[in-house]
Amino acid sequence: MRAVLCGYYGMGNGGDEALLATLLQMLPAHVKPIVLSGNPAETEKQYQVETVPRKSLSAVLQAFRRSDAFIWGGGSLMQDATSALNPLYYGGLMLLAQRMGLCTIAWAQGVGPLRRSVSRWLARRTFQGCTAVSVRDSASAALLASWQVPLTLAPDPVWALESESVPGLWDLPAPRVAVALRSHPSLTPDRLKLMSRALANFQKATQTCILLVPFQPAQDLAIAEAIQPQLPGVSRILTLSDPQQLKGLFQGVEMTIAMRLHALIMAAAAECRCYAISYDPKVSQLMQDFEMPGATLDALPASAAALTHTWMDLFANGDALNPTQIRATVDRALIHQEVLRSALR
Repeated sequence: MRAVLCGYYGMGNGGDEALLATLLQMLPAHVKPIVLSGNPAETEKQYQVETVPRKSLSAVLQAFRRSDAFIWGGGSLMQDATSALNPLYYGGLMLLAQRMGLCTIAWAQGVGPLRRSVSRWLARRTFQGCTAVSVRDSASAALLASWQVPLTLAPDPVWALESESVPGLWDLPAPRVAVALRSHPSLTPDRLKLMSRALANFQKATQTCILLVPFQPAQDLAIAEAIQPQLPGVSRILTLSDPQQLKGLFQGVEMTIAMRLHALIMAAAAECRCYAISYDPKVSQLMQDFEMPGATLDALPASAAALTHTWMDLFANGDALNPTQIRATVDRALIHQEVLRSALR
């Protein structure tokens, strides 16, 4: 059996690459994947899979004609907050796959925001036509349930991604704190300055090694490079392209300060204390589900001193998820694997 895997793959985003790595890990052994990628050569090299350029309609059509299934492979694909074109691209491919008679699976989806009526119509139409649907959060489940879409709800599958160690990580001085910020209109220059000062004060007080982790270097690297010169102690910018190493990084970290959803998931799965900075409902949902400390970008403490105090208190007194919670969450995340096995039988 062949299955076309579609997501935000080959675009240099560590979270989406982690979703692809997890999907490949969970895919039944009798299914051969064909991955739609923004960088087919790199994706083929990284995962040893057949690839197709995601924007080549002729190549995508050829892949569909010789495949049995089409899988939306995780993440916030059906949303129009970042671009009105997202639902048109992903929804258009799903409708095409459904018209061609493929088994269609919406896997580990986070649905919305859908601010435009055409986006909502297209999302509803495509989800209703799927063979199987799994979602990663209760808000997405509630929306699809209101559309009478049968679904399975389970935590983000990256909780269950296998990890690998990062060469040289343990040579860096401990304790270590990871920071994963991303560009966003609400991350204004003034807020970035405030966070940089707070982080410098935090490092001076705690003598920690700061690891700046750009999950999507095209967006995040400039922020890491702006922060690093202001830090008084040991720091490193770690750009990792292997999702399993990216997850393994957090096994050597005491605390994580992050905007990126999958940085927080990977850190929490590694028994790491987390401070979430929410820029999107999906991050706020994670904070709510796991009672994770943090704040929205526009509600951060007004002074660097207050933010430093908050981080120091979490570092000294905060709690990570306990092993029982983590094991239970990983077990529930594996439900996404059962959805694949059942639909692709």
